[in-house]
Amino acid sequence: MQMDQLVALCKRRGFIFQSSEIYGGLNGFWDYGPMGVELKRNIREAWWRDMVTAHNEQAAPPGAPSTYEMVGLDCAIIMHPQVWKVSGHYDLFHDYMVDCRESKKRYRHDQVNGQWVTYRDRTVFIATDKDGEEGLKETQQRALKFFDLRAKDADKLLWNVMQHDSASADVTVTQPQSSPHLSSLASVPLDKLGLVVAPDAKTAGTLTEPREFNLMLETYPGAVRDESTKAFLRPETAQGIFVNFKNVLDSTRVRIPFGIAQVGKSFRNEITPRNFTFRSREFEQMEIEFFCHPNTSPEWYRYWRDRRYQWYVSLGLASDRLRLRDHEQAELSHYSCGTADIEYAFPFLAPGEFGELEGVAHRGDFDLRSHAEGKLVRQGDALVVELDETGKPKYRGSGKDLTYFDDLTKERYLPHVIEPSAGADRAALAFLCEAYHEDMVPDEKGVPTPRVYMKFHPRLAPIKAAVFPLVRKDGMPEIAREIYAQLKPHLNVFYDEKGAVGRRYRRQDEIGTPFCITVDGQTLSDGTVTIRDRDTLKQWRVQKDKCLDELRGRLRG
Repeated sequence: MQMDQLVALCKRRGFIFQSSEIYGGLNGFWDYGPMGVELKRNIREAWWRDMVTAHNEQAAPPGAPSTYEMVGLDCAIIMHPQVWKVSGHYDLFHDYMVDCRESKKRYRHDQVNGQWVTYRDRTVFIATDKDGEEGLKETQQRALKFFDLRAKDADKLLWNVMQHDSASADVTVTQPQSSPHLSSLASVPLDKLGLVVAPDAKTAGTLTEPREFNLMLETYPGAVRDESTKAFLRPETAQGIFVNFKNVLDSTRVRIPFGIAQVGKSFRNEITPRNFTFRSREFEQMEIEFFCHPNTSPEWYRYWRDRRYQWYVSLGLASDRLRLRDHEQAELSHYSCGTADIEYAFPFLAPGEFGELEGVAHRGDFDLRSHAEGKLVRQGDALVVELDETGKPKYRGSGKDLTYFDDLTKERYLPHVIEPSAGADRAALAFLCEAYHEDMVPDEKGVPTPRVYMKFHPRLAPIKAAVFPLVRKDGMPEIAREIYAQLKPHLNVFYDEKGAVGRRYRRQDEIGTPFCITVDGQTLSDGTVTIRDRDTLKQWRVQKDKCLDELRGRLRG
């Protein structure tokens, strides 16, 4: 599958639209259509049910160190600005960007790729903002254009690997690449930026040096617009859980270990949103902050890492395109005791590359300490409150006591936190990619024709069943409407009597409806209807008043 095929299907069948499309669209923002909103709602509800409402706090799940409790929150999108200063987002939540002086375009530094290429005695880095095969093809075409060559002269270009000696000002070219691949712009030394041909430039050396760009979106609640009223749209949902830790303890009977779950919108001012909905400026998160005793936190980290991976497998993501990857030491955040990413091989990535679906982080006591004491920084092996030039805390915490007292063991401690943080939009995109299938099936005349169908897990399918009368006469529509009315209070079903039944089947296949129920001539004589399976195309007959039981049994399976 190519991504443009999926994007076209998403628009054609009402899954995802470009936001404000009639005005040219707004980059980094997306609207979910009638099918998309059902798919995303089903993902959220599956997550909430599996993690919260269906959790049995009286029994330890397989792999869990003990029993535990789960509760939920729904926190405000705009919070006190001090929350983001203490958490580190105000100072540290940034990416690096570069600007092109020729094209006037802006790029995220680590999302620009390219290849070193030599023609005669000149070597340059041809850059692109695309990935994989598409990026390779573009750099090769642009290299020909840069050196004013024709396609037949492509073998005159020498694609190289660059080596840089910090003690030397010269460019060193190694052996030509046996299989060309893209390198990140971040691998180009700053003193070699003059050799870079930017993605939309015709000449070399037009890029500025990388500089920081804060990712939080600003807003100004109230009637006055100045620094004193500046606030931020939350870049994550986690901090709302941390600042409500005591409120949850005081208002419920939960005991550690327990988790607080939240689903909600977050906002990040991405420099270059890209890859459909994968990297957007407005997105939805499904997060758990799990509070536990410091001594048992490594066990809980392993439990949540493995459990969250299995959740995606259980909903149909193929194991060969899904992986669980532990972070190397150099990748870890300054506060992290361990982090693992659940990753998926999205089609827009180069072969062998994976994109993050969910991160599971062992955050230690960093968050609760920060909101109690102030912004923390690492000094050696310890986290300490960052001080300003006067020796006072740079950003003060709340001063509230966020420790937990265990009335059974008489122990007081600051809990550790395990954070499984999933993106609802990225999950929806992964399930869309995984569901896309093509095959050949006979049409009404028996001629094999191509078919596109979305093979969603039954729990996620936007529409669970469609009801058709074979023709719009002989009392068939009336019977079909009766069946539809019986199913509608229990399942999200669809009624369609327009067009040939084969075309109706194809429309349902493209939105991923698992089953179609057809009222036909035999229904009039024996009261049975035909049920058709989306994936196998198998058909069987069921009494019309048994359709609900039949569907429930198969949807559970």
